Amino acid sequence: MKKDSLVVDARMINSSGIGTYLKNILPEIAKKFHLTLLGVKEELSVFKWSKDCEIINFDAKIYSIKEQIILPFIVPKSTLFWCPHFNAPLFPIKATKIICTIHDLNHLAINTNRFSLKYQYAKILYRNAVKKSSVLITVSNFSKSELLNYTNAVKEKVKVIYCGVNSAFSKNNKVNIDKKLPENYILFVGNIKPHKNLIILLKAYNNLSKKTRLTYKLVVLGRENGFINSDKEVFKYIEKYNLTDHVFFTGYLDDEKIPLIYKQAKLFVFPSIYEGFGLPILESMASGTPVISSNAASLTEVGGDASIYFNPSNSTELQKKIELVLNNSKLKNEHIEKGFNQIKKFSWDTSSKEHIKLFKGVINNNE
Repeated sequence: MKKDSLVVDARMINSSGIGTYLKNILPEIAKKFHLTLLGVKEELSVFKWSKDCEIINFDAKIYSIKEQIILPFIVPKSTLFWCPHFNAPLFPIKATKIICTIHDLNHLAINTNRFSLKYQYAKILYRNAVKKSSVLITVSNFSKSELLNYTNAVKEKVKVIYCGVNSAFSKNNKVNIDKKLPENYILFVGNIKPHKNLIILLKAYNNLSKKTRLTYKLVVLGRENGFINSDKEVFKYIEKYNLTDHVFFTGYLDDEKIPLIYKQAKLFVFPSIYEGFGLPILESMASGTPVISSNAASLTEVGGDASIYFNPSNSTELQKKIELVLNNSKLKNEHIEKGFNQIKKFSWDTSSKEHIKLFKGVINNNE
């Protein structure tokens, strides 16, 4: 039986967040469609599932004018073009239909300078994605409400499909990470952009009792530099309060090494102000690591009753909850068990099937 043709913008395959989404969804999609991938050939060809896909080399930067100029010429004639981000083509392409996944509206919701070029361009892209898409996918009910609030999207055209959690986080990982980690540590995962709110965790950590700080270091799973618009306040704070020996940046790690970082942590803290989903919460729970999370945005939707929540602007509240979890093994174990139950609600297998059903529905005009 002839497969329907699907073209996917896969340039973000190695990014955090969207990259994880693509790596877990695309293997199943590749079985059901004649799949063409746009992206860097060297990056995409390392995946076993990509051997049956056509790969068109496309290395223009995300959000660039260059990508918009090239897309009409590079997207081949096809039934459907899936853009896993909100940067849909501004100009006509050869695909019959378009679907976009909009993970969050952070470029509009937390951008304080609404007269900036960055904000205005983001607004154009969001509106264009809404206009061009036959259906819009988003990853949480929170993001759906944000999408309806910030754009003129039609409620019936927005489909919520939850992300999942990779089984690698539940397994015993024997991989050598080639990094000397502290024996006991509190874990933070993510980049250091301001909305990730690492600064509030640093303040809470700095106010922990001397004994607790001597016992537990703070590990940041991510790079110490190289992020666009990184939060310089973080490094100023580390230097000012002599925390250099207490805060450990892992640097870049291959995917297979990441689960071990989660598993060995005594506690995971997710202080983010704005997230469309919050994958690290599920990854921590699957690893058997207790979670303290901000109560902002989508995070209570994802964490359910398994996370311990705090106000992301209140470092004192966070400090007290860190002390509470680290010093109360009964509470800690209760939330670990709740975490194992919570992750059962989220599956990449289910997510993949829902994407495939939606794509086929759009192609066959059922959506």
